[in-house]
Amino acid sequence: MKDTLHEALNEQLNFELYSAHVYLAMAAYCSGESLDGFANFFVVQAEEERFHASKIYKYLNDRGKRVNLTGMSDPLNEYSSILDAFEHAFEHEKEVTRRIYHLSDLALNDREHATIQFLKWFIDEQVEEESMFDSIIHKLKRIDKDSNAFFMLDAEFLQRAFTPPAAE
Repeated sequence: MKDTLHEALNEQLNFELYSAHVYLAMAAYCSGESLDGFANFFVVQAEEERFHASKIYKYLNDRGKRVNLTGMSDPLNEYSSILDAFEHAFEHEKEVTRRIYHLSDLALNDREHATIQFLKWFIDEQVEEESMFDSIIHKLKRIDKDSNAFFMLDAEFLQRAFTPPAAE
């Protein structure tokens, strides 16, 4: 694995950890609004991001490459609404997708076949992530001021849990 790809994978590992930080901040916002289901949604999302980071960590170690952790920026902690938080989350996921595509391009250019195969899982995951956030945003816009529907969605999200995917 070339140094450029190694460094880019390390950067993505750190971005996945930052993503967990972003989602925990969103969870804290939701908790502050007494919306425990929405808070749980983002706590689970943070767990997923840490799992993604651990996959990259393990992959780099398996390839004999050193992992380097870096500091991170402060996440946004205030939102104008739950919809605003989800719109920010959707934009964040689009940035993750852009970064994964960049990694994939680097791996393709380097003919780094093991990394190409490894990144396929992340590409598939990003399709699911973007679709999920897009769907939730549409639901939030559709229910608009219907407080009953809003609280039903909050209750639904309270049931969400993270289950790591089975090893491939």
